[in-house]
Amino acid sequence: MSAPCCAGQLACCCGTAACSLCCKCCPKIKQSTSTRFMYALYFILVTLVCCVMMSETVAKEMKAHINFYETICQHIQAGDTCEKLVGYSAVYRVCFGMACFFFIFFLLTIKINNSKSCRAYIHNGFWFIKLLVLAAMCSGAFFIPDQDTFLNAWRYVGAAGGFLFILIQLILLVEFAHKWNKNWTSGTKHNKLWYGSLALVTLVLYSVAVGALIVMAVFYTRMNGCNFNKILLGVNGGLCLLISMVAISPCVQNRQPHSGLLQSSVISCYVMYLTFSALSSKPPETILDENQNNITICVPEFNHGLQTDENLVTGLGTALLFCCILYSCLTSTTRASSEALRGIYATPETEVARCCFCCSPDEDTADVDDRVVKRGGQRVIYDEKKGTVYSYAYFHFVFFLASLYVMMTVTHWFHYESAAIEKFFAGTWSIFWIKMASCWVCVLLYLWTLLAPLCCPTREFSV
Repeated sequence: MSAPCCAGQLACCCGTAACSLCCKCCPKIKQSTSTRFMYALYFILVTLVCCVMMSETVAKEMKAHINFYETICQHIQAGDTCEKLVGYSAVYRVCFGMACFFFIFFLLTIKINNSKSCRAYIHNGFWFIKLLVLAAMCSGAFFIPDQDTFLNAWRYVGAAGGFLFILIQLILLVEFAHKWNKNWTSGTKHNKLWYGSLALVTLVLYSVAVGALIVMAVFYTRMNGCNFNKILLGVNGGLCLLISMVAISPCVQNRQPHSGLLQSSVISCYVMYLTFSALSSKPPETILDENQNNITICVPEFNHGLQTDENLVTGLGTALLFCCILYSCLTSTTRASSEALRGIYATPETEVARCCFCCSPDEDTADVDDRVVKRGGQRVIYDEKKGTVYSYAYFHFVFFLASLYVMMTVTHWFHYESAAIEKFFAGTWSIFWIKMASCWVCVLLYLWTLLAPLCCPTREFSV
């Protein structure tokens, strides 16, 4: 490793320099992007630790293969078999430390508008020191006195924060749907091909939603029984039809010309995903067959080499869950998203139609400093010389809520005593109703964006 590269990494870890990789082949990276990447890396690291703590398999393997395991546990005062370092109580303590870490940075970065202040330097640098602080806060939570009172109180704080995290993401999903439609619709003034793109994407999304509804009807219902599943599929399918009809109704079109089927197709797909996730999280139903044996009904039955029926549901659910969390914690922390929560949107006249409309347009890079810093490795572009490109405080607040959401999700919300990572997708009624409630809240939020201009005609709405 070259001397400039070593100096650059030392400045990154213990100073105010932006973080970069010691690899010249890596593409150049913006300072704002590298900062968010590092915080996300810390978040993922602690989340993995929580998953390990909730794993019964890991605890058994460590006890079987580590010499003097019990002696080590007693030496660090973690119990005879390190019972204080595993289970839901350990996850609560670790997530308490991570949540406090992000909440302190939320308070520290309130009303930062430029990256040249002392507080901004702390936000964008000192990564090794911050890693030590995060580790110390997570470890220090194990020494909080009166653990029972702390765990009971922290559980309610975690539930409130988890619900707020879900609500914010639902609001941003609705904003995402409206932004997509408005951006592509603005392109129809200059190129009629955008009409074809809108129609194609809308058709694909509705096909996915209808296909998902049919698949769930096939695998989660049966001719006799499963009435509860049939009712849920009927209700949620009817809600998707309702929001589609309302979106193109004449009264809504008169007040909101940009309202269309693209938004409702996005919401319909998400409703179908939440419905699938809720049904897969519902406790299995059992009945007696003709031989008086208990059989499980209303769940998928696969006989094509899968070891268990849960393999497909677990794999798909895990992939979607982590994609949603990563999207929520990174892309939703942009300045546009934080402004959307306050009802501030870009005007249609300033919209520039783009296929990848989530990315910033070329004009947004006009304020980027031309100076590209080379430290013997990856190049760093300082894009915040004239102002911050995202809200630092909102960024940390989202990660604070995400810490609480991960804590509640990993410990099965209100079924924490029997929780284990191996049972992560085991059915519980609390998880089922949380997902179903999220589904219905999402529909209500979208309907409100459509009907609010009709209910409050004197107010100015822009979506």
